[in-house]
Amino acid sequence: MVYTLSGIRLPVVSSANNRSVLSISSGRRTANLSLFSKKSSFSRKIFAGKSSYDSDSSSLRIAASDKTLVPGSQIDGSSSSTGQIEVPDTVLEDPQVLQDVDDLTMEYDNDINKPTNDCSKVDENQDSVHSDLIDNDDKVQGAEKAITLSGTGTIKKEEARPKSIPPPGTGQRIYEIDPFLRGYREHLDYRFGQYKKMREAIDKYEGGLDLFSRGYEKMGFTRSATGITYREWAPGAKSAALIGDFNNWNPNADIMTQNEFGVWEIFLPNNADGSPPIPHGSRVKIHMDTPSGIKDSIPAWIEFSVQAPGEIPYNGIYYDPPEEEKYVFQHPQPKKPKSLRIYEAHVGMSSMEPVVNTYANFRDDVLPRIKRLGYNAVQIMAIQEHSYYGSFGYHVTNFFAPSSRCGTPDDLKSLIDKAHELGLLVLMDIVHSHASNNVLDGLNRFDGTDSHYFHSGSRGYHWMWDSRLFNYGSWEVLRFLLSNARWWLDEYKFDGFRFDGVTSMMYTHHGLQVEFTGNYNEYFGYATDVDAMVYLMLVNDLIHGLFPEAVTIGEDVSGMPAFCIPVQDGGVGFDYRLHMAIADKWIELLKKPDEYWKMGDIIHTLTNRRWLEKCVAYAESHDQALVGDKTIAFWLMDKDMYEFMALDRPTTPAIDRGIALHKMIRLITMGLGGEGYLNFMGNEFGHPEWIDFPRGDQHLPNGKRILGNNFSFDKCRRRFDLGDAEYLRYRGLQEFDQAMQHLEEKYGFMTSEHQYISRKDEGDRIVVFEKGDLVFVFNFHWTNSYSAYRVGCLKPGKYKIVLDSDLLLFGGFNRLDHNAEYFSSDGWYDDRPHSFLIYAPCRTVVVYAPDKELEPVKG
Repeated sequence: MVYTLSGIRLPVVSSANNRSVLSISSGRRTANLSLFSKKSSFSRKIFAGKSSYDSDSSSLRIAASDKTLVPGSQIDGSSSSTGQIEVPDTVLEDPQVLQDVDDLTMEYDNDINKPTNDCSKVDENQDSVHSDLIDNDDKVQGAEKAITLSGTGTIKKEEARPKSIPPPGTGQRIYEIDPFLRGYREHLDYRFGQYKKMREAIDKYEGGLDLFSRGYEKMGFTRSATGITYREWAPGAKSAALIGDFNNWNPNADIMTQNEFGVWEIFLPNNADGSPPIPHGSRVKIHMDTPSGIKDSIPAWIEFSVQAPGEIPYNGIYYDPPEEEKYVFQHPQPKKPKSLRIYEAHVGMSSMEPVVNTYANFRDDVLPRIKRLGYNAVQIMAIQEHSYYGSFGYHVTNFFAPSSRCGTPDDLKSLIDKAHELGLLVLMDIVHSHASNNVLDGLNRFDGTDSHYFHSGSRGYHWMWDSRLFNYGSWEVLRFLLSNARWWLDEYKFDGFRFDGVTSMMYTHHGLQVEFTGNYNEYFGYATDVDAMVYLMLVNDLIHGLFPEAVTIGEDVSGMPAFCIPVQDGGVGFDYRLHMAIADKWIELLKKPDEYWKMGDIIHTLTNRRWLEKCVAYAESHDQALVGDKTIAFWLMDKDMYEFMALDRPTTPAIDRGIALHKMIRLITMGLGGEGYLNFMGNEFGHPEWIDFPRGDQHLPNGKRILGNNFSFDKCRRRFDLGDAEYLRYRGLQEFDQAMQHLEEKYGFMTSEHQYISRKDEGDRIVVFEKGDLVFVFNFHWTNSYSAYRVGCLKPGKYKIVLDSDLLLFGGFNRLDHNAEYFSSDGWYDDRPHSFLIYAPCRTVVVYAPDKELEPVKG
């Protein structure tokens, strides 16, 4: 999460390489400001086999092959003449539709963490759009549908993926995993009970999580053979109309009707010639009379939005290209690897030039680099549309739309497909922890009220991020967010998510001005937001049930117990937790001289994680690269990086120290920090300087001015050429990082069941540990090298060097003989049954493996 300055919500200046093509024609139903002419340079692929809705007028009817009750249909399948969503009689018999679902806000009696029953109920009049009923025989819809690719045969769609979400379970295994949790059983059982009640309510009134999470098939714009239906949940609006280029922005032309659940709806029939009533690429908005006045907003479920040159607010774009222009995925999604090696990237700033890069360029230039470096996953930031570029993508305005700065939705699909061809998982940095404060192009006050998607008052505002906070206890907010997560997995074939800002979600104090010490009272008490916890459990249920190969990673700094334990066992359900304390520890140490580094302190930080809960470790991420902070390379070498990184120039003590420690810090983090590893793009070779997004001067209310950078892109790019240049010392760091990734690929040491730390010598500054078959030896001493140094090992036999940070290729001094053989001797040493003698040069890490005729890893 990026902590941005309060009040900054300016849109980015349009990129110089904006490829939008504008054309306007006349006529009520044919007027179009199209951003996608057929002559544009965007990539196009043939698409076939997409299902469409079968509808007639202002509603959708039930087709014979699809018995799902959809909006505007009565339970007998006939169309509703009113265009409103009718709830089946079986639901209407109970006027308190969600009477059995307690409001998930916890209250306690006295001080014993016991929840009371004095909880408000979910208001079904505002928190339920309609009930979906589905026959058991039709729960797996479209599983046998096929997409025919020209010249490539047939690919079965979703044929192998089981569409089933496991039952809630008992939620009791967490007490076996962590007996300390038994003291907080009342809180945890209450939390799990609320989760079960929500699951039961969704099953009863929505047909289950599967249907509930397909809100994008009903809300927003849906296309049928006879026209386009548009629906929007805006209970606070007094009136609504759909406006856009298609009707010359006439607010009286296409008036919408509202049902009893606050959903506005309109059906637009096709034009007389059979063409769609809203042309692809044309601008659309919803015009509403609200308690805050008249406003034109981008539809909440919009799938694409753009910023026109010279304009500040974004415009919603009706995105529905012709079938022959839609991108078709050609490559299967990779299976999730046992150990994750993640390359964190930002498409916009991935160019070597000072511009906003495109999905196409990232696909062609950066993805092959990631594959060559040895990573097996790419985590992409700033995918969801955000009007302020400098927010790093964390102030989302349009949750279902990919960022238009980098290209079209089909361009993004092409990028993801190429990654899959290379065997790379594609993880999305998804933001469900908060939303942009923008009113015109975001969700804030969408229907004119303060409490539409968010909590009202101070609880709905994050004072540090200047953003709005979701009300996770709202039925329709749950539909929106669960559908959003599924949308990116279904439509774009992402392989999972890094959930941003989870700590902020889980606590009403949002982790601000709070220091977590590990005391369990900090996790299970008044400050816990049970609404948010239930949402996180639901979304993990959904993802792992419908997408078994998908990966979920949570950004949690608090250390919430059971965070990465399955939901059925009582946990939150994430696969991994980001091990955020490691980066903080390295920054703390880098501010001190080497003599003050404690080996035990380093080891404790790296290994201090919960049993059976996997972590993604990193020495630095995008957070450390931002302006106002420093990367590890910059902490180590500072201004010397500007003048002494060329190999034909003399080095300095700071450069020698920096290159050596940069390699050691990264490998010991990978070796002991977790079951996954993450690196932010460019940091593998010690990218100089910082990231500074283009920005203008900011004038604060108190009259002070914060200077900008004149909207410069100079420090908002990645100089990959530095890591590739054979005449620069950056090349050695990049070569070592590549060798490190390939070593893990070959040996799988991050997820090895065998780990033993045999030495952490404060005097010698030596750390020795075993991971799998490998023996890692780190010498952090700044001057002392040790000959005939004995290290313990588990397995007897002959050992050889498989990775050496002192290789000349890696910017080292070649002090080790790689032809040497190391024979173990019997007898206990450092609590190991065997040992062997080595030479340990200062500031190096050397990895040894039993000799199995395997070649050393050289990158």
